[in-house]
Amino acid sequence: MYRWETTRAALAQRVLAIVRSDSYDRATATADSLLSAGIAGLEISLTTPFALEAVTTLIREVGNDAVIGAGTVLDATSARMAADAGARFLVSPSLDAEVIRTGHRYGLPVFPGVATPTEAVRALELGADALKLFPASAYGPGWVRDVTAALPQAAVIPTGGVGVAEAPEWIAAGAVACGMGASLAEGDRDTVAKRVAELLARLADVGPPLDPGPEPY
Repeated sequence: MYRWETTRAALAQRVLAIVRSDSYDRATATADSLLSAGIAGLEISLTTPFALEAVTTLIREVGNDAVIGAGTVLDATSARMAADAGARFLVSPSLDAEVIRTGHRYGLPVFPGVATPTEAVRALELGADALKLFPASAYGPGWVRDVTAALPQAAVIPTGGVGVAEAPEWIAAGAVACGMGASLAEGDRDTVAKRVAELLARLADVGPPLDPGPEPY
């Protein structure tokens, strides 16, 4: 699968689930609840103990039914290890050229963290496949609206402090997807399933996903 195909698949629902836990068992259980609820794009944060083992396990279990990536990838070494573990994409809270280069070397899309228009332009110059606005709670949907007016080529994923209630506003402002962690994943399986269903319904009310353009051939 090409990078653009993986990016499209990971962000197709306009939500990217984030799993960050204090143990392998809790991380895989949380991921299982989200995936069972219908989430199609999910990252395991490398702050989680044995995170790469969790990535490998989940990929083996879900196959092509979901796109599993690694989050909080801070350096080239972590990026290479995530690639070796089978991660389908890489996400970082910061902008590091070597993370992008390493991910691309192994065919993985990379979504680095940005917080200013200057960082957004630099990330695009480095070939970032999408831009993680982090922490989104320090800004607001207006940031996406204003920045994408000047940089319509920027695919922005606000992350950090985005809940079910706020996600539609971010999407309406021009974000391609929202990164959501505990606000989406807390609770038992039934609670998570209901929350995911509500979120997807709310996002559908905003309108169809942005047209990614013609497929290359």
